[in-house]
Amino acid sequence: MSYAEHFSLKNIPYGIASTKDRPAAVATRLHDFVFFLSDLNLDGSSDVKNAFSQATLNALASIDKDELAKLRTSLRNALGDQSNVSKFGIPIGEVVMHLPVEVKGFTDFSCSSEHLLNAGEAVLGVRSFPPASLHLPIGYTGRSSSVIVSGTSITRPYGQYRDGDEIGFGPSRAIDYELEMGAIIGKPSIFGDRVSVNDADEHIFGLVIVNDWSARDIQGFEMQPLGPLNGKSFGTSISPWVVTLEALEPFATEPPAKQSVVKAYLQDKKAKSSYNIKLSADVLSEGSETNVCKAQLQWISWTFRDLVAQQTINGCNINTGDLLATGTVSGVGDDEHGCLLEMTKGGKVEWELSSGKKRRYLEDGDGVRLTAYAGEGVGFGDCTGFISAAKPF
Repeated sequence: MSYAEHFSLKNIPYGIASTKDRPAAVATRLHDFVFFLSDLNLDGSSDVKNAFSQATLNALASIDKDELAKLRTSLRNALGDQSNVSKFGIPIGEVVMHLPVEVKGFTDFSCSSEHLLNAGEAVLGVRSFPPASLHLPIGYTGRSSSVIVSGTSITRPYGQYRDGDEIGFGPSRAIDYELEMGAIIGKPSIFGDRVSVNDADEHIFGLVIVNDWSARDIQGFEMQPLGPLNGKSFGTSISPWVVTLEALEPFATEPPAKQSVVKAYLQDKKAKSSYNIKLSADVLSEGSETNVCKAQLQWISWTFRDLVAQQTINGCNINTGDLLATGTVSGVGDDEHGCLLEMTKGGKVEWELSSGKKRRYLEDGDGVRLTAYAGEGVGFGDCTGFISAAKPF
C-alpha cells in the first residue's frame, strides 16, 4: 500500500531515510516520493540546516518551534515547485526508512476508558476502572531500548507464565498487538521543573503510530505488584514518519468530558486539545488481510497535553526523543477493540481470519498493520510488524 493520499503538501512529515547511495539523513515525503532536506534550498538557521545531515531527528526536534514553523513554510514552498519534485524526488520504494528518533525514554499510559473496562473484564472478570484512572492518566515506564521502526520483525519472547497449576517457561503462547499513538518530545524540560498542560504543545515535536507488542501470558504472571516487564519490553514498533502538530491542527477536536473534577494541573484551557484521527488494525496471515479494529483517537479520555503535564508534575524531566504513548485505543463496539486481549475476552474466545482459519492470539508468521489517517491529505502511513519464531533456548 502506498498511502500517497496521506502525504500531501498539507502534511510535510519528518523521517530518517537512506538509499543504496546515501546514508541515513533527515527527509520528508510528498505523495509517493521522498526528499532529503539537504537537497532543497530551504530557509533556516545554521542549527536547522546542520540537523539535515543527522541520522536521527533529535537535533531537528529540539529546535525552537518558531524556527520549525519557518522550515515547514519553506518546505511547502519548495515542494510546491514542480521542478524540485522532478529533480529531487526519490520513489518511496527506493528508500529505507529508519527509526526516526533516538528514543531517550518511553512511557506508556492507559488513556482509553473503554480499554480499561474491557481489559479489566477480560483479566479479572470485573468491569470497573482502576481508581486513579478517573483522576489522572495512569502509565508505566517502558524500555526505550526496544523501540523499533515499522517493518522490524518481532521475535516471539521466552518467559514464565501460569500453566494450569504449574509455572511454565518457554515461548509466549499469547502474543498480542496494541493499537496506540505516541507523542515524540522535541523541546526538553529541566529536571525539577513542571510543564504546564497549557504549555505542553511547545514540547511535542509530533505524533507517530505505536504498536506496543504484548505477551499476555508473561505479562499476566509478572504484573503484580510492580507492573509489566518482560511481557512488554520485547518490542514496541513506531511508524517512520513524524507528523507535526501544525499539520494536525485542522483536525483538532474536543476530548471526551472528564469523569471527575481533575486537579488544577490537568485543567486545560485549550478546548480542542485532542485530534480527530481514524485508526485501524489489520492482521496479516498467509496472504490474507483481516480487519480487527477501527477506532478513533479522540475517544481517549486523556490528551497528549495531559500526558506531558502528568509525566512532569513531580519534576521528572522529559528529553528530546522521549516517547509518550496513549496505551490501547478502543471503543464500545465489538469491532472497536484495540487489542486481542479485549477481542478474545482474555484468550477465551476464538475469532476468524478472512481465510477462515481461527485465532486467539498471533501465531508465528502473522503480521499486524496499524494505520492512522486524519484526512484531507494528512496521515501517518502504517506501522507494520511480523512475528518470527522464538530463538532456541
